[in-house]
Amino acid sequence: MTTCKTILKSLAAGTYDQRLERLCCSAPMAAAQRERIAGAVRRYQELFSAGPDTPAAVFSGPGRTEIGGNHTDHQHGRVLCASVNMDMLAVAAPNGTETIRVRSEGYPDLAVDLSVLTPVAAEAETSAALVRGVAAGVAEKGYTPRGFDAYVTSNVPAGSGLSSSAAYEVLMGVILNHLFCGGALSAVTLAQLGQAAENRFFGKPCGLMDQTASAVGGAVSIDFQDPAAPVVRRVDFDFSAAGHALCIIDSGADHADLTAEYAAIPGEMKAVAAALGKAVLREVDEAEFRAHIPALRKALGDRAILRAMHFFSEDRRAAEEAEALEQGDFDRFLALVRASGLSSALRLENTWAAADPRQQAIPVVLAQAEELLGGRGAVRVHGGGFAGTVQAFVPNDLLPSFRLGMEALLGPGMCHVLSIRPEGGCTVIG
Repeated sequence: MTTCKTILKSLAAGTYDQRLERLCCSAPMAAAQRERIAGAVRRYQELFSAGPDTPAAVFSGPGRTEIGGNHTDHQHGRVLCASVNMDMLAVAAPNGTETIRVRSEGYPDLAVDLSVLTPVAAEAETSAALVRGVAAGVAEKGYTPRGFDAYVTSNVPAGSGLSSSAAYEVLMGVILNHLFCGGALSAVTLAQLGQAAENRFFGKPCGLMDQTASAVGGAVSIDFQDPAAPVVRRVDFDFSAAGHALCIIDSGADHADLTAEYAAIPGEMKAVAAALGKAVLREVDEAEFRAHIPALRKALGDRAILRAMHFFSEDRRAAEEAEALEQGDFDRFLALVRASGLSSALRLENTWAAADPRQQAIPVVLAQAEELLGGRGAVRVHGGGFAGTVQAFVPNDLLPSFRLGMEALLGPGMCHVLSIRPEGGCTVIG
């Protein structure tokens, strides 16, 4: 590690500009990131009484966008996803104790005692659970996690559908990997540690897509048939040259109390699989499923059947989307994105929550976006659904009016124009 003083001096001299431009995908954003890192270093020094010669390093965990494969990962299916140029940033260094201390901008301070590396009931659904869970995963891999101090700042909006939780998990994993594992843990391993932390320690039954997209970086096609060894393939496609912008639109609806709605999706899909003698839908023969639909409807209800139907079509579609991009067929890609959105709305049923039918922010945003696009581009629910965000691929000539129209509905700053970042969780300055 270098020192706080050296980091600040090198930032001012432009030493890291090329590195930051790669991560931010543009020179103007790189300039803003330079100032952001400098501010984070100064804040770290202030919060942890660190002098100018105190060693430190800078780490990044990017947000992610799901492009295809809506709710397929937890059934060992296929997805298409990517890291984006919004991230969680940390300045961190070992503190010589057995306690991890994290101070995150806008959130309560936390301290995690590493003498306990099992789930703590009182920490369920908190950031402390994620930190403890990732540290426990590192220990299970044969390494010894130690205490460190970290200041974290984020421009990944909470609840934005860009998976701030996965970015946080990956960020913690990258820090531990750099400080105490000699960088030996792979990006996929860090993703798996993040998922395990969220499942076992935080208490949310998520799949592995979010963490893998954040950890690996770039646009990636992932096959989770064997979750212990997912097949990850980079998809080489220049989205910026396709004449479309990637927009993530924040519906403004709160999804904090929707854990039960999210959990019902894998629960119902697994119930269908179990009725056919399998653990997850990826193991089920689709023809056998369709032959048993009448009996399955009686046993499990119609929504479970529709959600299983969605899985089979969406699993194929995610692979077809990657293939279309690799072949340079962007029109076919857009058609597949539109089909994904329709399937999510009509079969997966994750655009609004049955428990609160008055709140239908996602359908309202989808309707407005479709009107603004006028049959061009593509729009779909993004991520877990029910609240959160919508994804749109917007023709460049429509982008100003599209953004204006969405923010007239939702408010300023609710339509994010993003780029796909070529690198995942990483040490920015080591």
